Formats: sequence, C-alpha cells, structure tokens
Amino acid sequence: MTENTTKAVSVYAEANPNPESMKFVLNTTLLGEGGSVDYPTLESAVESPFAQELFNFDYVSRVFIASNFVTVTKNSPVQWAQLIPELRTFIKSYIEAGGPIFLGTPTTSTAASAAAEVPADLSAEDTEISQKVIDLLENYVRPAVEQDGGNITFKSYKEGIVTVNLQGSCSGCPSATVTLKAGIENLLKRMVPEVQEVVAEGVTL
Repeated sequence: MTENTTKAVSVYAEANPNPESMKFVLNTTLLGEGGSVDYPTLESAVESPFAQELFNFDYVSRVFIASNFVTVTKNSPVQWAQLIPELRTFIKSYIEAGGPIFLGTPTTSTAASAAAEVPADLSAEDTEISQKVIDLLENYVRPAVEQDGGNITFKSYKEGIVTVNLQGSCSGCPSATVTLKAGIENLLKRMVPEVQEVVAEGVTL
C-alpha cells in the first residue's frame, strides 16, 4: 500500500491549455519519478482510493496522477474559481492525513512499459524506429506535456504511422490537434525520417 505521511503539504492549482482540466501541484511525491496513471472513469480507479475519493465530487470526470501532481478534469459548467478551493482543501487534508494513494503497485505508464509494448514480431528496422520514437517522446515531448498536466505514451508504429496515447489534461483538450500535428508530428518526422504521420488513440481530435 502506497501512503504519504508528510505533514505540511502545500497544494497549488495551475491552469493548462485544456479549460476543463486543472493541475494540482504538491510539494510531496504521489508516484515514482517518470510514472503516471490515468483514470478516465470511477470504475477504472479501483487501485487508487485517492482517485476514487476525487470522483466522489460529482463534477469530476477524469483523474490523472503523476509524480508530484494530480490533474482533475471536470464535466460541469461551474467555473474553476469556484471549485479549486474545495479540491485543494480535500487534496491537502487527504495527503496530510496519510490517506492511501494506491493499493499495491499501480499500473503506470513509463518509458520501460512503452518499450515493452513493441511487438516481438516487428522487423529489425521497425523495432529500431519504434525505439527511436519512444526515446524522443520520453526525452523531448513528455516533459513538456507533463508541464501542462498530461502525459503521452507510445502505442505502436506501423508503415510510417506512429500511434500514441494522450492522457490527463491532453485528453479532450481543444488544442490537442495543434500540439499533436504542429509539435509532436513535426519533431518526429524531422528526427526519424521514416515517420509519416502521428495519430492519437483514445482522444477526440
């Protein structure tokens, strides 16, 4: 069981490009460095009592947990200015009380797990390209995406097309198309000439 017993916890809210999401940054660790977990529904959050408690707020529709922050997505027309104080108080109180973040070890998205997704039956060339893409996503793209309260993970590479997963604030973000095409796709095409297109799974673009 993962618990955090830090007494003096500070929590501040940080806006991101998705107007329906808010990033709450803490001065303590919620998850191991480089890992993240995305819970798009209450049912998917069975391993995280912390996320389940957040889903108890009727306006919370998605919870994304990373090393030292949690991104909350709302499905309510109520402005964040009215919701932030309540959520910030809850998060601070829950962590300070030593409430469990996870039950056991969560299934996280990391560079290692992305590498494990590369099918064993790929050609040597495609395997090498996949690894190059994973390295670029991990070293150049992911840190920037995390700054906005989200995450990006490698899903697959086939015939010039890279498929990624966008999580946290990136999911459903109005600027996701621009970020994906103008930013991520251009970078990968420049660094890995074999890449022709980048598409996102699990997000409406």
